[in-house]
Formats: sequence, structure tokens, C-alpha cells
Amino acid sequence: MRAEPILKWAGGKRQLLSEILRHFPESIDTYFEPFIGGGAVFFELAEQKRFRRAVLSDQNAELIELYRVVQSDVESLIRELSKMHYSEEEYYRVRAQKPRSLVRRAARMLYLNRTGFNGLYRVNRAGEFNVPFGRYVSPRICDAERLRAVSQILRDVKLEVADFESVVRGAKSRDAVYLDPPYVPVSETARFAEYHSVQFDAAAHRRLAGVFAKLMRQGTAVVLSNSDTPLTRELYSEFPHQVLLARRNINSNGTRRGPVQELLAFSYADADAGARRLGATA
Repeated sequence: MRAEPILKWAGGKRQLLSEILRHFPESIDTYFEPFIGGGAVFFELAEQKRFRRAVLSDQNAELIELYRVVQSDVESLIRELSKMHYSEEEYYRVRAQKPRSLVRRAARMLYLNRTGFNGLYRVNRAGEFNVPFGRYVSPRICDAERLRAVSQILRDVKLEVADFESVVRGAKSRDAVYLDPPYVPVSETARFAEYHSVQFDAAAHRRLAGVFAKLMRQGTAVVLSNSDTPLTRELYSEFPHQVLLARRNINSNGTRRGPVQELLAFSYADADAGARRLGATA
């Protein structure tokens, strides 16, 4: 079975994979993804065997903990998920839990993701998960074969809870980086998800753009996704970029769901030319 995302994730990249992947080299030494989320790009690159090593990270400790359990103790996770059932009462009972066991915490996160509203991951300022119950016909809580396939892909992957800048500091010219941060909101009411209690604000997006520029100057293949907004256009106007249409189904108002514009920025094929245009040397 192919290894595919085990989580539903707001802003997931499966529908844009072909466009994103064409900006990566065919052969990568180390692949870095510091905002791993559902990991659609990572899993597709892994299936195509396009990298030798991978470093995946996020500042969401619960998310990285889940991937570590899948990596090292997937059978225990499968047994735990197999005990869980789908109902509104069960959902709120599980949501209120604070398990001490790593496996039970991982099972709780997966269960809430599969049965919560629109697969959102959202926490309040106290870091408490607060997504309401999702109404589905028959959600698949435990996909044992997919979990086992993902465990195999993750076997030799390095998983970290870390800030994006520190994670990619060791990237070199034969490496590749995919940056998929929490998106710049397209409006004041468009903050659908806070992935942890510290917001990813405009200052963080500006710091990220600086990291993008540094990676490009040193010849690292780098691709970034974000919403198409005045801020992202300002930050990435001097880099090669394009605007893509993606369907997003996050809005609670069904009439406001549909295609949205996303900005995709990527490094120059000719790293030396890119460095000259930016007025720096690799």
C-alpha cells in the first residue's frame, strides 16, 4: 500500500502536488519540511524515492509526537484506535481527556482529527483543542494498513519539535526545503486554525521570507506555499512565483467554499543567477 497522509489537514496539498513537485530536483540529499502538517508533499516525494534522508518538524509538539508513535510503535497505536467508536458523546469524552501515555495521546489526536469538524486542528490560547464534533456517515477511525505503510516510510526520518529557522540551518546546495507555514489570513475573519497557542504573525512571515532568500542564495532548492495576499505578494515579489487555484472546504458557511488563490514561490533553476539578482553570493 502507498504511504499517504494519515491526517486530514486544513490547507492540505494533495490537489496541488504535481505543480509543487515539479519545482524540486529529481535527486535530493536531505529533504527538510519544517511545517509538516499532513505531509502530502513529503509522502509523495518518499514514494518517488527522490531523497536520501528527511528531516520533518513542526512547533506543534502533539503532531510530532503522533508521527513518532507511528514511526516506532504503530501496532500499539492500531490496537488503541481499534477500541474507539464514532459518536458525539464519545467525541467530547475523548476531547476532554489528557492521556499520560504517548500512544493514547497519539490515538486521541488521530481520533479527533478523523471525527472532528472538517478535520480542523485548532487550539485556544491555553493550548486546549477546541474543534467541535463533525457529523459524518461513517468515518474511518483506524486505517491499519495505511498506518503501517506510513510507519515504514518514517522509519529513518528525523522528527523534531523546533522553529523553522533552526531546522533548515544545516541545509546545503544538494538539499531541498518545502515551506508550508500557517497561511496569512485572507481576511480578518479567516483564521480557521491556530496550530498551537503562539500565533504565526506578520513578523514570523517576514522572518520566513528572509530564510527563503538565504536558502535560495546558497543554492538550496526551496519551495513555499502561502495564501495570495498583499503581504505575501510583497514578501515574494522578487522571487519566481505563480498563483494557483485550490479548492478549500474550511468555511462553516458552505456558500463561501470553493476555489481560492494560493501563492507558490520557488528558487531559481540557476542558483548563481538567483544570487546575483538578490545582490549576494552563495
